[in-house]
Amino acid sequence: MDAERAKVAELEANHRALSLELANAKSLELDKRRELVSASDEIEKLRMKHAKEIMELEMEAKSKAREARELADELRLAKSDLERERDNVSNLKATLSHQSTSHIALNAQINALQAQKAATQMQLDALMTTSSDKTLDLEAAHRRILDLEQDARESEMVRRKLHNMVQELKGNIRVFCRVRPVLTSDLSPSSSFTSNLTPDDEEKGREADITFPDKRDHKEIVVSSSSSSAMGSERKEIYNFGFDRVFEPESTQIEVFEEISFLAQSCVDGYNVCIFAYGQTGSGKSFTMEGGSTEATTGMIPRAVNQVFKAADDLKSKGWEYKMDGQFLEIYNETINDLLGKGEFDKKKHEIKHDKSGTRVTDVNVMPLQSPASVTSLLRVANSRRTVAATLMNERSSRSHSVFTLRISGTNTHTGESCEGSLNLVDLAGSERLNSSGAAGDRDRLKETQNINKSLSALGDVIAALGEKAEKGEKHIPYRNSKLTYLLQNSLSGNSKTLMILNLSPLAAHLNESLCSLRFATKVNNTMIGTAKKQIRGSS
Repeated sequence: MDAERAKVAELEANHRALSLELANAKSLELDKRRELVSASDEIEKLRMKHAKEIMELEMEAKSKAREARELADELRLAKSDLERERDNVSNLKATLSHQSTSHIALNAQINALQAQKAATQMQLDALMTTSSDKTLDLEAAHRRILDLEQDARESEMVRRKLHNMVQELKGNIRVFCRVRPVLTSDLSPSSSFTSNLTPDDEEKGREADITFPDKRDHKEIVVSSSSSSAMGSERKEIYNFGFDRVFEPESTQIEVFEEISFLAQSCVDGYNVCIFAYGQTGSGKSFTMEGGSTEATTGMIPRAVNQVFKAADDLKSKGWEYKMDGQFLEIYNETINDLLGKGEFDKKKHEIKHDKSGTRVTDVNVMPLQSPASVTSLLRVANSRRTVAATLMNERSSRSHSVFTLRISGTNTHTGESCEGSLNLVDLAGSERLNSSGAAGDRDRLKETQNINKSLSALGDVIAALGEKAEKGEKHIPYRNSKLTYLLQNSLSGNSKTLMILNLSPLAAHLNESLCSLRFATKVNNTMIGTAKKQIRGSS
């Protein structure tokens, strides 16, 4: 038992020793574990530190590698720049060598050019001297030309004045003939319609055979016509006419007025002047008298009025003072209408009165004229009224006679003299035979044509009677047979300087009418009406 107790005691002692050892071992294990945890933490810190150092070293390595690459690139660029600079230096050396050679050549060329310049300067000096001499010669020649042109103008003025004096002394009615150019409206229709043209249509656009043989004095016109005889042979007839002046189609308004400027100016000196345009419809009468829209195409009426105002202004220095007024009438179907009136046509009855002071028409507007511009305004008013009449009364403006009258009275403050003159500018209605006017089927147009032909026939009767009076002495002159001739009585009776401008169409279709007009103008040109008298009075 004791043995067992001893073993138990021994086992208990062993158990206690083992428990103590186990407790010590656990305590040691805890210490080790704590050391192990501490060591693990330290290892983790070291590992993290090492990883960070590795990362920093890798970044630094990458940065160094990038710097190395950049340095390598810079080195490559530097080598490239160096190579290029070496090439530039080589090229510059070659260029410098070439420029040196060129410089030597240019110096030689400059020396040659300087020598050439010196020679050219000598030639230029010689040419300048010659040019100065030529300029002096040219100026002298130009002055000589101007003097000769002035002499020629003065000679032409003297010739024209002497011619006018001769005509005035002869006492004849002067006649100018003017052939208008072919107009676009005269030409045949376009070629697209030629298949429908009749022979009459083709004839309309053909020019008549009109020639002007007198190239020096321009006083002759020759008209040729051809026709077929009954036997079928062609017969050609030639008609020669002579007038005081003949104007070809190329003549301008200025050239026409130059020939009548002395006549227009005469009314300032106290004469009665009458200029009338005659011719068939469409021959250019209104264009001649009234003109177109441009300065170059200004007609005889505004040009004559400008001339009168200019002449009156020139005489102011000699003490003359002038007063001017104007009226504008038309004669339509033997009725006088006032183109400057404000009322309707034909409402007033106008009568023609002749007395010692001249011719006047009752109940018409007489407008004072202060300047050429006022005349232009007056013409515009008259033309507007004729235009209205043309719209309402079957082309009345081309079917009526128009008469523009400018009256001028002057007084000389130095001498006390006074004078009175008048300028009548007449645009006659178109002269045409009844069978060619197309009026037979139109009663109004028939009446117009009959009245036109009546007044123009009366004008022819007056001209014929004046011719007989000049040859046989006393003879009754039928002025009262027409309002036109009665209005122009003083202009046709010898107390006026009278000019007729015959207007002709250049077309073959109008040849017969043109021949009738030429024959009538010849009769007028051969009519002697006497020498115009100056209407001037001395101081009282």
